Amino acid sequence: MLNKIKPLPSAIKQYLVITGNYWAFTLTDGALRMLILLHFYQLGYAPLALAMLFVFYEVFGVITNLVGGWLGARIGLNKTMNIGLFMQVFALLMLAMPSDYLTVIYLMTAQALSGIAKDLNKMSAKSSIKLLVVDVSASERQGKLFKWVALLTGSKNTLKGVGFFLGGFLLTTIGFQGAVLLMAAILALVAIISVVLLKNDFGKATFKPKFKDIFSTNSSLNFLSAARLCLFAARDVWFVIALPVYLASQLNWSHQKIGIFFALWIIAYGVVQAYAPVLFNRKEKTTKINGRLIAIWSSVLAMITLALLVSLHFSQQIEIVLTFGLFVFGGVFAINSSLHSYLIVSMAKEDGVSMDVGFYYTANALGRLLGTILSGFLYQSFNSSENGLFACLLVSFLLATGAAFFIKRV
Repeated sequence: MLNKIKPLPSAIKQYLVITGNYWAFTLTDGALRMLILLHFYQLGYAPLALAMLFVFYEVFGVITNLVGGWLGARIGLNKTMNIGLFMQVFALLMLAMPSDYLTVIYLMTAQALSGIAKDLNKMSAKSSIKLLVVDVSASERQGKLFKWVALLTGSKNTLKGVGFFLGGFLLTTIGFQGAVLLMAAILALVAIISVVLLKNDFGKATFKPKFKDIFSTNSSLNFLSAARLCLFAARDVWFVIALPVYLASQLNWSHQKIGIFFALWIIAYGVVQAYAPVLFNRKEKTTKINGRLIAIWSSVLAMITLALLVSLHFSQQIEIVLTFGLFVFGGVFAINSSLHSYLIVSMAKEDGVSMDVGFYYTANALGRLLGTILSGFLYQSFNSSENGLFACLLVSFLLATGAAFFIKRV
């Protein structure tokens, strides 16, 4: 293995280190979300209260993406990556306190640090891809760039699914405090290795961007960002709070079963993302990836959501329809997400790439924030859990339609 890595160009070696960091971080991030969701639901937290635990995570993710892209262009992606790793270690250690100290405000603060850490990590990893695919012809660029973006994003989501399973498993076996301490120790080791291996100037812009430059003036990038916001809100409006609470309260699923289901869903989602280029980059014909193509796939996602909503209303086999429908939703969503991720990296300026990528993922974080709040609010606002889930799916349909509307204008 080492003999194969040594001859590789320096930029690719750096990319491999960043990818390894991203994978390690993703495992802890997925496990932590499931740990918090299941542990505090077990302690009696209502759906809206559970949603509020993640609000700071998403709010600070918005701020981090906006500022982090500017910061990465000024100080280098290596530093933003390492800062994110150490911040996640600190956030995990905060959660290892005795239960009496884990008030809502304290938990929200720890989640805020975790949200900053996660988006520094993601922005650094996604931005680095643009620096990797440079010495290729224009005809090869789409294929190579799409392949690398899809591989990174797909593998990340597959590992996040493993993290969901890991969170449910650790909660059952060693408890909440033991789980966060174990993850903190492992991630601290990864962070130390990262400090040693990452070069000091990786991803630093040749110019010093001004703070006002964090806001995009590119109309296509703005429409793409608006579509991303709607796309991820369409997922999280049912995925974050409504679905796991519904599975636990109405279908009587155990914590471990919920963890396994979410793990399998995210793993399948990640596999589809990773293999999405096969659908569009063929030897005999390469499909041009643009706003019109993605608008078609966003419309398909909206129709699937509507079909799931109607099927649940009339079906007597709710558990079967729900689980099957959500896997179909996940597959189409994965293709949409993969196409989106390619297009932003393709559109971003090479010098100071993290500026455009950071702005775009600000919209991504806003979508997650909106979806998280709506998921808890809608689910709790209706008298029955069934109506709450239907409301979440209806809003998901409207948001997916909005994603198709905006992306068509890119």
